[in-house]
Amino acid sequence: MGFRRLLGSALSLGLGIILLLVKPVLAQPPVWIVKDQNSRMILFGSVHVLPAGPQGQLPIWIPPALSVAMTKAQDVWFELPIDPAAAAQVSQLAMAKGMLQQGQSLSHQISPEGRERLARIALRLGFRPDQLDRFQPWLAEASLAVAAFQLDGASGRDGVEQILSARIGPKVTRKAFETPQEQIGFLASASPAEQRASLEETLRQIDEEPDTYKDLVKAWMAADLSSLDREALEPVRSLTPGLYQTLIRQRNLNWAQALVKRMAGRGTTLVVVGVGHLIGPDGLPALLRAHGFVVEGP
Repeated sequence: MGFRRLLGSALSLGLGIILLLVKPVLAQPPVWIVKDQNSRMILFGSVHVLPAGPQGQLPIWIPPALSVAMTKAQDVWFELPIDPAAAAQVSQLAMAKGMLQQGQSLSHQISPEGRERLARIALRLGFRPDQLDRFQPWLAEASLAVAAFQLDGASGRDGVEQILSARIGPKVTRKAFETPQEQIGFLASASPAEQRASLEETLRQIDEEPDTYKDLVKAWMAADLSSLDREALEPVRSLTPGLYQTLIRQRNLNWAQALVKRMAGRGTTLVVVGVGHLIGPDGLPALLRAHGFVVEGP
């Protein structure tokens, strides 16, 4: 789960972290509007975890179309249920499915350069030298991500999904595309080779590209889809194509089918998923256009 991929990876309840390091700007993230004769669907791309904003104020990342949708939607769709029970289940499943078999060691599965980086970065982030050595690569990577951004004040309480869920009225029906079991299963079932490649890429980014997160969030805030695709999705497509198929493309296809069924009904729907699921030819807007819907947006 490389850091660039976090704009498109679910794990919105503690395993996906992007740090907002930029000052407020006038631009706002992109919104897509899907229409037919009887239905209206607003698609908003999330950054799953952010630092806290000013208390009592509307976050600067909420564009007007999203603000209106929050008051008019009959139902809102997230990747996962947004509640404490689901968050706890994600953590429990991650530990249950993320451990190496007895006698195996993470440090012996990665390159010498990766081993050196892992030891150095783990210590810097407050882990004991052997603490991650029993973790499968995907869980070690997620743990490092969480620790890195906790040091900079990031909190799951301040992610897009948590903020929107708290602001949407209690009468709005909440739906989830997936269960915690499914989401953890996507990562745990990834090939060992791609898990290792993704971990080593994240370690490299922590070492060599300290501005990656700032640049990604700036692109999100500016609705710069070409930069998001180039920086967040293209490295995943090229470095770990199997993970791209599992975590992005196939999930998008599944979600598009669910949304097509929803569009057969009436009313207004709000859909909030990682922004990486909304861009490019495999994104939900493109897939819904292919189904014949009118989709307004970038």
